[in-house]
Amino acid sequence: MDKAALEALNARFGGENERTIYDEGFASVAQKLFNPAGTRVAPYAGLPTFLALPYRPVDWSAPDLSGLDVALMGVPMDLGVTNRNGSRFGPRAVRAIERIGPYNHVLKTVPGTDLACADIGDIPFRSRFNLDQSHEDIEAAAAKVVAAGVLPLFVGGDHSISLPTLRAVGAARPVGMIHIDAHCDTSGPFDGTKFHHGGPFRQAVLDGVLDPSRTIQIGIRGSSEYLWEFSYESGMSVIHAEELETMGLDAVVARARAVVGDGPTYVSFDIDSLDPAFAPGTGTPEIGGLTSREAQAILRGLAGIDIVGGDVVEVAPQYDATTNTAHAGAQMLFEILSLVPFRPR
Repeated sequence: MDKAALEALNARFGGENERTIYDEGFASVAQKLFNPAGTRVAPYAGLPTFLALPYRPVDWSAPDLSGLDVALMGVPMDLGVTNRNGSRFGPRAVRAIERIGPYNHVLKTVPGTDLACADIGDIPFRSRFNLDQSHEDIEAAAAKVVAAGVLPLFVGGDHSISLPTLRAVGAARPVGMIHIDAHCDTSGPFDGTKFHHGGPFRQAVLDGVLDPSRTIQIGIRGSSEYLWEFSYESGMSVIHAEELETMGLDAVVARARAVVGDGPTYVSFDIDSLDPAFAPGTGTPEIGGLTSREAQAILRGLAGIDIVGGDVVEVAPQYDATTNTAHAGAQMLFEILSLVPFRPR
């Protein structure tokens, strides 16, 4: 290195200037995260919460959500699974992941400080054995969050939790949806129940809370295609995993944005949308899925949609000794949260 150049670097970044950040954008991020002494809370310190956000316990009989823009909730319920159970442990596993965010360098936001966000704990259940009753409990809690004018983000739990959350979010008017998954989840009844994790979006449409013409399902693949007739008949848009390479991610994002338009939109992310190489810890893994980077690119491309709620589901940590699945789930939760500052409102 040229001696003069080295001296210039030392003058700019050494001595009393060692902690100086000259870029205005980077400096504004650091000011939000570091105290005047130049330190921040260690990622492994304290009690684990979703994305290391503040914990704000609520009394569900009369929840006080004042001052919040976004409430993150655990939904530890997997009574609707058709294969391997265990996603009831998903919220706890996602909370335990450290070093997610706080800065989204692509969208240039620190959602945890750009918004008033909190982990408000888990939705309370009256019984761990009754699926229908559990859905009632989820809907009741979600409705209280929506009524308070707070945007809800849910961490499941199996994908059946999306039916009661959509009933709450779409109660005033049907919403559109961007659904990233290996499965369409629009099948009919299984073993005497229509409330399993393979059919929440069929029921949401029939309940009048989900607009199929404003719904797109991305990453669909596997041997269950014969179950998804309802998606096509109702007018949903379906992009199979095999189409991603030929379409390109930019075209996928453009199609998703065109489908949901300017209307209120729910974002649902099933961790089994990722290939098992990236997320083996789930109940219904399907080979040939998205990479974690592809999933991030799709979610980041949605900035500016009118997001009104969302979920990350089907993390079953006991099938993944590496914790990669929970790590991916936490990252996708962060990407969804990062969309909220860009809502057109």
